[in-house]
Amino acid sequence: MLELKNLTKTFGDQTVLSDVNLIVPTGKTHALIGSSGSGKTTLLRITLGLIDFDRGWIKINDQALLSFAPSDWADQIGYVPQEGGLFPHLTAERNVTLVARLRGWSKAKLDARLAELGQLVEIEPTLLNRFPSELSGGQRQRIAIMRAAFLNPQVMLLDEPMGALDPLVRRSLQEELRKIFKALNKTVIIVTHDLSEAAYLAETLTLLHEGKVIQTGTYEDLYLRPAHEFVTYFIQAQRTLPEVKTS
Repeated sequence: MLELKNLTKTFGDQTVLSDVNLIVPTGKTHALIGSSGSGKTTLLRITLGLIDFDRGWIKINDQALLSFAPSDWADQIGYVPQEGGLFPHLTAERNVTLVARLRGWSKAKLDARLAELGQLVEIEPTLLNRFPSELSGGQRQRIAIMRAAFLNPQVMLLDEPMGALDPLVRRSLQEELRKIFKALNKTVIIVTHDLSEAAYLAETLTLLHEGKVIQTGTYEDLYLRPAHEFVTYFIQAQRTLPEVKTS
């Protein structure tokens, strides 16, 4: 379980997060939605321990971030940045196993985990020998998910993981992600601008605006019982395809 309580962060005179509260149980997927500049990515970076916060606390399974050494906290969280963030000079396999090798894993243990996760994300073993530039966008994202899950972290954070993919690949990967999240049984937070994607992947959603939580709930809660006029505005701003009249 991931818990954030009264999380507040300022940069100079600008408050980018203000008393943010969030609870995501183990095995559940939670989506952070909101316009650019709402604080979504900053929230992820704070949770990762990359940015200090001014007030509040973060806990994983009742253990606070500040009680961990930085490397130990990092091992609790798997992270998929925008566009995957793979190192271009490393093969897919070396990208996936990088941290585990630094932690001293044996070759047998590395190979077993590679095989397990490769099967889960449906990546051909031969693709692991390729460099990121030799992979498609969907393949790179699968490799990034393998890397994030490799150390078996408690929490997984995904920051717009499918934003750069074409619609067909994105739809396919969305379907696979739902299966992957269920199989891994992790606490998952995914950041997306796409409301339909958020509703498809996550049991609950949090809408952020100007660093504040406007509403948390299911998609139905936000659609049918908006807590603020901005909720309705955000939902209605999602562009849909026009109707086509048939003769």
